[in-house]
Amino acid sequence: MNQLKFKGKWALVTGSTRGIGKEIALELARQGCSVIINDSGRSKDDAESMMKEIQQLKAEGVYLTADVSNFQSCMALAEQIRQKCGKLDIVINNAGITKDRTLKKMTEQEWNEVIHVNLDSMFNVTHNILDLIPDNGRIINISSVVAFSGNFGQSNYAATKAGIIGFTKSLAKELGKRKITVNAVAPGFIRTPMTDNVPVEMLDGILNLIPLKELGMPEDVAHAAAFLASPEAKYITGAVLRIDGGLGF
Repeated sequence: MNQLKFKGKWALVTGSTRGIGKEIALELARQGCSVIINDSGRSKDDAESMMKEIQQLKAEGVYLTADVSNFQSCMALAEQIRQKCGKLDIVINNAGITKDRTLKKMTEQEWNEVIHVNLDSMFNVTHNILDLIPDNGRIINISSVVAFSGNFGQSNYAATKAGIIGFTKSLAKELGKRKITVNAVAPGFIRTPMTDNVPVEMLDGILNLIPLKELGMPEDVAHAAAFLASPEAKYITGAVLRIDGGLGF
């Protein structure tokens, strides 16, 4: 495999200073991509560490802050990208949060925050950077298996992740004439700092539901995203790739 298949390409990965977004950005950098990492600006230490890792991979990295839940902030982000890079070949809409609570106990703020960050960001980011994406570009949106199954205490989160799938399929139809593919990745239970805090007995119950009997790793999602961003995936659009160890079977 050509390890530098993305040489000369620019990618934006939102929410990319930690977790799955970080691993996606690093995987693209390993394959020669110039990467714009992004967060809200609250994790500067993580961002600095991330930039050093990209430099160690001998790739180009740019750190740009933006509140993806805010349309005007994303408009400013797009202008910064235009000035610094001139184009965006790959867009990974990864930023997301959780505010878990049963619907009966959920506050209006907890509902709205998740909707704004996870779902409104799809419009805010993509609408503003669309003119920067050349023909044959790639858009990859990070959904979740809870979009299909739902999850106790996650009505807000599951609603956003299901919405991302509808957004993906609709945009794929709109951009097909420009050969821009739009796909989604739906991770299952992935080992992150969040899952590290899950009680052992609950984790055992989760593993019993997964045919492969193990949690996924962030790099499993990153490899899938990199494939969908690659030339080999040029005839795949409007698809949802589940990375869940067979959880949905």
